[in-house]
Amino acid sequence: MQLRMSTRALEGVLVVDCSGRLVFGEESASLRDTVKKLLAQSPKIVMNLREVNFIDSGGLGTLVSLYTTARNAGGAVKLASLSQRVGDLLQVTKLFTIFEVFDDTEDAAKSFKKDAA
Repeated sequence: MQLRMSTRALEGVLVVDCSGRLVFGEESASLRDTVKKLLAQSPKIVMNLREVNFIDSGGLGTLVSLYTTARNAGGAVKLASLSQRVGDLLQVTKLFTIFEVFDDTEDAAKSFKKDAA
């Protein structure tokens, strides 16, 4: 199953709802292009990964790349609603120490307001 994405605004933050597989190749390139365009509109991005059932090393690399791109633009990419498999993968790779991870998109969006305070 390839990666499907949709975007929406939530409390002034752009949310990217992803479903499918985040893997090296077309899926990673598509996600990277989508998020980079969104960063031009808003530096505040939440990645909703609830429906992502598989991430490979290329997908992880894409998430790290987007995190870095957002930071360099003065913004942030935060992760929300991780599946058990994706959460375990972030634990094993120690990427939990880099990304801010939230149980749901609402909490992730609200966290941007706390950051500004």
